[in-house]
Amino acid sequence: MANTLQEKEAILPRRLVKINGKVRYSEGNQAWNLIKLKTEFLNEFKQLKEKRSNFSYEMVFGRSKAEMIETLKRTLEDESLMPVLMFLYKEKGEYNSHTKTI
Repeated sequence: MANTLQEKEAILPRRLVKINGKVRYSEGNQAWNLIKLKTEFLNEFKQLKEKRSNFSYEMVFGRSKAEMIETLKRTLEDESLMPVLMFLYKEKGEYNSHTKTI
């Protein structure tokens, strides 16, 4: 990863936020690469509305429950960080010709 943690500043929520959203397939990019941030998320993290700012993200996937617990413990030791949990689900339903939803 090119950027180190020292080159980044964490964006923290003001309150507990729970939002359900969709992951969409981009036909043009032929990839599952669209995660649209809902208004509730943008209202909580107002910095994301700054059009002249650059933002990045880091996803961490554990291979086991123990590994994820250890990762969360280490992350929470740094009081400047607050992880965002994201759960992926495969949904049952109709296929949309423009986008697929999981």
